[in-house]
Amino acid sequence: MTTTMRAWRSLAPGLDGLALDTIAPPEPGPHELLVRVEAAALNFADLLMADDRYQVRPQRPFTMGQELAGTVVAAGSGATFAPGLRVAGKVETGAFADYAVLRQDLAMAVPDGLSAATAAALPIVYTTALVALTESTVVTPGERVLVTAAAGGVGLAAVEIAHHLGAFVIAAAGGADKCALARSHGADAAIDYRSDNLGDAVARLTEGRGVDVIVDAVGGEAKDLLRLLAWGGRWLITGFAGGAIPQIPANRLLLRRLSAIGVYFHPDHDGAMLARVGDRLSRLAAAGAVSPHVGATHAFEALPDALVALRDRATTGKVILRVTDA
Repeated sequence: MTTTMRAWRSLAPGLDGLALDTIAPPEPGPHELLVRVEAAALNFADLLMADDRYQVRPQRPFTMGQELAGTVVAAGSGATFAPGLRVAGKVETGAFADYAVLRQDLAMAVPDGLSAATAAALPIVYTTALVALTESTVVTPGERVLVTAAAGGVGLAAVEIAHHLGAFVIAAAGGADKCALARSHGADAAIDYRSDNLGDAVARLTEGRGVDVIVDAVGGEAKDLLRLLAWGGRWLITGFAGGAIPQIPANRLLLRRLSAIGVYFHPDHDGAMLARVGDRLSRLAAAGAVSPHVGATHAFEALPDALVALRDRATTGKVILRVTDA
């Protein structure tokens, strides 16, 4: 075991505050795993955390990164995952480094034949999609599901999961190429919101009835999205990538029996649910029922450039940082 490791550290707010440093590897505590990181995935939350705009605000300096895949090299007391097991999972911080500590209850075993880059793309976005569509609400076959930002990480995962559940999936994305990508992952129809009015297109595709569920990672004007919902529809809010936090008019919820549901999970409150979702995700991955789209892979040293591309929406699917060769 090495006594030092590389780590991308946040020393000050913003991307200019990132620095590649050499530090001591972390040590696993009870029920924790020390993982040699092979690949890490970028998330919009990394940008928010760097800017002190995320709900979790670690004390600086801290190691960036929240999603990883790699191999267990040591286990803390009470942990049952043995060294040598390939795992993927979510950490609060620390994924953009050679080694990271992962809670065992947030780790999923990586199926044989799945690359580290693909495995790293699973834990956050597919857990979010499964929590949204099978726990926050239950989507049933034949329901109409609209996914915004459908070519992004959460969006593509939601498209795949909704398709797997038997829904009629409508993807909304910016550009013909992104619409085509969403269709290739299971969308039944796609709306290019750059050239088509979203409300008009949804009305055409649903014969004026609206959709039963919206999976929304963008935010923006609440009343515009609520108009797209059918009677008793559910608006699943997974994030605010557009930058604006919607102000929800409660009278519109009341008059059409609509629901606005925040999709969020925390291991200290949702242990049983996350265990269910993690087991289901492992089985879906092993069966090939989900197929993460890795839009770009970057060298470890190129993290700042990768984050800029993510910030500027110049990416599709998941962006992966190649940390260590398997």
